[in-house]
Amino acid sequence: MRRRPLLRLLEAYLLRYPEESEVTDRFVSFVNDHEDCFERHLAVGHITGSAWIVSEDGGETLLTHHAKLDIWVQPGGHADGDPDVLAVAMREAEEETGLLSLTPEREEIFDLDVHRIPARKNEPGHDHFDVRFLLRQSGDRSYRVSEESHDLAWVPLGEIERFSREESILRMRDKTAGFLRR
Repeated sequence: MRRRPLLRLLEAYLLRYPEESEVTDRFVSFVNDHEDCFERHLAVGHITGSAWIVSEDGGETLLTHHAKLDIWVQPGGHADGDPDVLAVAMREAEEETGLLSLTPEREEIFDLDVHRIPARKNEPGHDHFDVRFLLRQSGDRSYRVSEESHDLAWVPLGEIERFSREESILRMRDKTAGFLRR
């Protein structure tokens, strides 16, 4: 079953973050109910993969000013049929930032979020079931702004609120130090 690896990751996430059982249960139900959960054509929503990229010292994160949504967020995107959500997050991070020296801090989920994407052109409003991984950047910090972004910025974790007050962004900021210490 293509969905089984993701379901195992979700089970492990729930053990680490039992206080997030509501969102985790929503993910598990969605994945169990939709065999095509990794496909963009699933109109109610689909799985996406994101990267919370931190600097080598863990003190900064790389945010993108998303062109379509006009907000500062972490890089990420559609699974497009790929059930390996870590590979999706890695691919999207590389495509959206140009960074080539990214490595997963761990091969476990860093954060989960379900967020609504508003209707746009011929696409109805739908949910993104976003699976996030923490990636560490080493080496050259130079990035490249893709057509999916207005801009990118390395942001000190203590200054995140200058860029975003989104609950999920602040939650990932707060999780970072503990995740890096484990």
